Amino acid sequence: MPCPFASTPAPPYYAVIFAAQRRAGADAGYAQTAGRMAQLATAQPGYLGVVSSRDADGFGITVSYWRDAESIRAWREQIEHARARARGRECWYTHYQLRVARVERAYDWAAAAPPEDLP
Repeated sequence: MPCPFASTPAPPYYAVIFAAQRRAGADAGYAQTAGRMAQLATAQPGYLGVVSSRDADGFGITVSYWRDAESIRAWREQIEHARARARGRECWYTHYQLRVARVERAYDWAAAAPPEDLP
């Protein structure tokens, strides 16, 4: 199983935080478009990674990581991404919020393997 965490460099870098509520039953083309956006973002200069989660009620948060503010601007202006954003407003989302933040500090922790006698 691939690691669900984004691999990012030492700060500073930027995070784009996209929180959205999906419209119930509005699935036509969503998965295909989301896959295409992931493919395009990966090829975009300055892209560092992404983490994403969605609950059973359609609320999701996606955090994409970028080298600098200019990389974020270029991604926003990418023509297929602009079309996908418009389709999202028209078809897939009832509400969303987007925030851009500069990451000043980052750290992580991972547990060691559990002892043999624990379930």
